Amino acid sequence: MSLDEVWLFLQQGLLSGLVTGSVYALLALAIVAIFKTTDVPNFAQGEMLMMAGYVALSLMLLVKLPYAAVIPITLVAMAVGGALFQRVVMERVTRSRGVGVQLVIATLGLAYLLKGLVRQTGLGDTPRSLPALVSNDTVMVGDAALTHLDIAIFGVAVVVMLLIYFMFTHTRIGKAMRAVGMNPKAAQIVGIRLSSIRMMVWALAGLIAGIAALLITPKVLVTPDIAHIAILAYAAAIVGGFTSLPGAVLGGLLIGVVENMVGLFISTNAIVVAPFLAILVTLIVRPQGLLGGKVQVKKL
Repeated sequence: MSLDEVWLFLQQGLLSGLVTGSVYALLALAIVAIFKTTDVPNFAQGEMLMMAGYVALSLMLLVKLPYAAVIPITLVAMAVGGALFQRVVMERVTRSRGVGVQLVIATLGLAYLLKGLVRQTGLGDTPRSLPALVSNDTVMVGDAALTHLDIAIFGVAVVVMLLIYFMFTHTRIGKAMRAVGMNPKAAQIVGIRLSSIRMMVWALAGLIAGIAALLITPKVLVTPDIAHIAILAYAAAIVGGFTSLPGAVLGGLLIGVVENMVGLFISTNAIVVAPFLAILVTLIVRPQGLLGGKVQVKKL
């Protein structure tokens, strides 16, 4: 391999990795946000992404709505669905003095429920993709080739992440979410309703899943197995720090770049191994993640 080819692969791997990594970063943000406010890892985040894709497909194929109407309806439906799950299921488990394991099982139950619903409708029998709002024409960035869709995906993802950052740092709701994540008991003492904040966080996770689905499904076929993308989002959260929102973004971008570099320089068959190798290295070198806080030891 010549130096020119190495330089080309580096550019292509970096830019393509940032595009895919931005979607991983969005999902990782949702996972970390829920974990910080509830101490529960959401194992249904991938299925929420899958459901968002099928909600959009159903509105287009069955209801015959234009795509301009499908986008806002899908986002609202996912936000409402996330809030309802927290209110109807998670809140009841918490009030019945359910422990963390029971809450985790509840998220697993949601994952299997969503996947079962999709398979029962028959929509999951035929892989489909959503239409792209921009063209797939190629544009050269340096020596690397990207499509207008790639640039749009990265741009929208960055804007959404900036809006989430603004919400957490400059709005009362965002500051209340941060307070609940830092110290739930203290937040409750000063008048913050934990149930309301947790419901909003789950609504945010549903909204993010909807955005990620609408971004990625013009490039990836919508199937029940698309939920496996959440594994990469979990890898991003672990690498960046499971308690750090900026870490989730950094981890997502790193996982995307590493995936593409491995596929270009080593083998496409090794791509599936790359995220898990990144997790192992992170856990050995820095268990709390790149931007995670100090390691805390809790007594059982």
